[in-house]
Amino acid sequence: MNHIEITPAQVGHRLLLLAGARILLQLRKDGSWGLPGGWLEPGEPPEQTVRREVKEETNLDVHRIQLLGYFSGPEYTFSQINKEHNDVVTALYRVDEWSGVMIHDPSESDGLTFFSSEELPINMTEEYRHYIRCYLSHQR
Repeated sequence: MNHIEITPAQVGHRLLLLAGARILLQLRKDGSWGLPGGWLEPGEPPEQTVRREVKEETNLDVHRIQLLGYFSGPEYTFSQINKEHNDVVTALYRVDEWSGVMIHDPSESDGLTFFSSEELPINMTEEYRHYIRCYLSHQR
């Protein structure tokens, strides 16, 4: 039995507010939604890449992050526009604290929106859905 099932027995029928996860997604130039992110610069630690990319794409300053996992293998091989194939290692981070005013850079995306974990947009690739499922499994 999880805490949501146990809690009503403890509080009776009083109003109970449960916080869901909010996930920041960016509307990509191809019309699909995805997580903010980008490539490492030479010599750049992954945590710094998170801070730099989030700043570039959202104008937000990241203060506290947690590594959730690495993803690699045949299912993470992508073809680029120039037909090159790349085997990608993706590091997934949860951002717990940030500050600033969210502003999207039109050269990076067509918009930014927080979604609840229960109401994600339909036009999102399975890759991003996979990352979000991983994130949500860490929330339990």
